[in-house]
Amino acid sequence: MTLPKTIRALTQQSAQSTTLTLTTTPPPTPTPNSDEHLIKIKACSPCAGELLWPKNFPPPTERMLIPCPDMAGIVVSAPADSPFQPGAEVYTRTNYIRPGNARDYSIAVTDELATMPKGMSFVQAVSVPLSAMTAWQILLVHVFGDGVDEEAMGIEEAKRAWRGKRILVTAASGGVGMWVVQLARILGAEVIGTCGSGNVGLVRGLGAGEVLDYRSVDLREWAGRDGNSVDVVVDCVGRQSLADAWWTVKDGGVVLSIYQPPTGVCPAGFEGSGVKDVFFIMQPVSRQLEEVTKLVEAGLCRGMVDSVWPLEQFEEAFKRLDGGHAKGKIVFDLELNQ
Repeated sequence: MTLPKTIRALTQQSAQSTTLTLTTTPPPTPTPNSDEHLIKIKACSPCAGELLWPKNFPPPTERMLIPCPDMAGIVVSAPADSPFQPGAEVYTRTNYIRPGNARDYSIAVTDELATMPKGMSFVQAVSVPLSAMTAWQILLVHVFGDGVDEEAMGIEEAKRAWRGKRILVTAASGGVGMWVVQLARILGAEVIGTCGSGNVGLVRGLGAGEVLDYRSVDLREWAGRDGNSVDVVVDCVGRQSLADAWWTVKDGGVVLSIYQPPTGVCPAGFEGSGVKDVFFIMQPVSRQLEEVTKLVEAGLCRGMVDSVWPLEQFEEAFKRLDGGHAKGKIVFDLELNQ
């Protein structure tokens, strides 16, 4: 197909600024003799806090600052040996070393890509990759493993490891939290989730056996009751929520956060012993997303879209994202206004 000379791109002005501008740029060009694919972006999704990443976690090499790591689209060009040939409908969370996907065309590599679940629209599909792969890596790579993906458990082995375990998930109605709840339920864990009162029904419907309103429940007091302590804490929000969650973990348990190193907010007076603490940043892995695709197609779990926006309404969309009350993912549909 003939590419346009210019495409729309949402760009961040600098690493020190969180200001975004919708501009036009030439379409990206895959590196010859590499595993790069050119993708026609149909939908993309931002991640909370990502406009602070360039300042706090500078990219390893200088690049355009384009947000939205989640994408769904159609392969335009591909390496000859790729399983994703032109016309394939794919989705992923692309690697931070390259610009994001808030643009009409973008680049992804073979080891990131997965085939979109059958029957899903691009808008629905883009709600899945980042959140689902993060939850997968939490439950199958980091909690009981050493964080090395190549040695990660398969799903049947993970079911044996998780059966009968109790897990507390903070911000269980958020993008990552809802996936941790769903996958932990599939693996056989007993799930307790925290959220606001308006999302209790949602979290229970996703598979949590008990749901705690974080505004009214004191976790230290709750954990002090017989049988309420947990084997694993998965924290998705950090700060005071993470500090409070420390009180719930058993001796020899695990406290994992995707927001900050857990020991940094371990509360004074905590006397638990042998607790493993974990902080990690997810990396896109094609085979993990392919496993998620199977679960979605089997109807065992699902993504959730909070709202859909044209790219031109990026300011309103990011305000919704930064407000912290979205139920699911904010999505840009790049077909709108075209």
